[in-house]
Amino acid sequence: MENKGTKTIETDRLILRRFRMEDAGQMYENWASDPEVTKFLTWPTHSDVNVTKSLLEGWIAGYEDTSTYNWVMELKDTHEVIGNISVVRLREDIAAADMGYCMGKAWWGKGLMPEALHAVIAFLFEEVGLNRIAACHDVNNPKSGRVMEKAGMKLEGIWRAAGKNNVGICDEVWHSILREEF
Repeated sequence: MENKGTKTIETDRLILRRFRMEDAGQMYENWASDPEVTKFLTWPTHSDVNVTKSLLEGWIAGYEDTSTYNWVMELKDTHEVIGNISVVRLREDIAAADMGYCMGKAWWGKGLMPEALHAVIAFLFEEVGLNRIAACHDVNNPKSGRVMEKAGMKLEGIWRAAGKNNVGICDEVWHSILREEF
C-alpha cells in the first residue's frame, strides 16, 4: 500500500474533498448540531459552531499526514456540504481500514452515502492499495448497515457489547469488503 492522503473524488452527485474552515457553518447546521444525526456516533453533538471550528482546525492540520483520509461531502449542484466520510482506523501492517460516516438527515434515503462510500472504497483499493475495508454500526441503526451493503460490503457478524456511542455501550454489526471482491 502507498498512502496518498485525502484527494478529491467526484461521483455523479458529489465532490468528496478536504475540509476547509469555511465549511464550519454548514457542518454545524447540517449535521454536527443535530442529536438525531449524532445519536449513534462516538462524538458528542456540537453545542455551538465554535466546537465545529475547533474540530476542523485539527482535521485540516491533519491533512499534512498522507495517512489521513477525511472527506467532506459536497453536493455538486449546490456546493452545500452535507456530511463526512473518513478512515477512522488505518492498519498499514495488514493494508486495512475501518470507515466512519455521517450525513445530515435532510439527505438521508437518497442514496448519497452509498455513492460516497463506494467511491472511497474504489479509491482506497485502486490508488492506495488496501486489501480490506470494514465498517460497523450500532445494531439499533440498521440503515447504516444498508449503506454498507449497497456499497458492496458483506455482513461479517455482531460483536456483542463491543462499542460505545452516544446511546451507551452497544452491539456492533460489522461489514467488510476485500479488494478481490470489489
